[in-house]
Amino acid sequence: MSLTLGIRRPRKHRAVDEVGRLREENHRLLTQLFGARDHIAIQEQQLADVRAKQAEAEQVVVCLAADLDERTEQRDQALADLAAARAQLAPYLAADANANAITVPTAERDTTAFEDQATAPIDVRELRNRFTAGPVVSLQYSPQAADPTHIPAPAA
Repeated sequence: MSLTLGIRRPRKHRAVDEVGRLREENHRLLTQLFGARDHIAIQEQQLADVRAKQAEAEQVVVCLAADLDERTEQRDQALADLAAARAQLAPYLAADANANAITVPTAERDTTAFEDQATAPIDVRELRNRFTAGPVVSLQYSPQAADPTHIPAPAA
């Protein structure tokens, strides 16, 4: 009895099979070659378009830079003219301000009314100095009570 009953041995490759496989691989490689050539042509066209747009953009930048330089010179000239005009106009503006000045006399507070009377100065000495002078026992003996009208009436 043989042990290889159900197992087939692989057959050796024939030359015809290898030629067919090589033809298929050749066809696949040629297809890739033509696809790559088309892709390269598209990429070269896009590169040419990008270079043309870059050249146009560089030309626009050069024109804008020249325009910016010209406008900067105009601005500097206008600033110089404005400074000269301000220097010439300054005496006239000062004279006009002095001629049309609004003067108001110094104000004095009217203290004739009872509620608007001036109060005594506030004692702002340090606490230690105030306590050495003695504690304040009553409002009647405080320096602010010199005027009896300032003492509030006791509540009845």
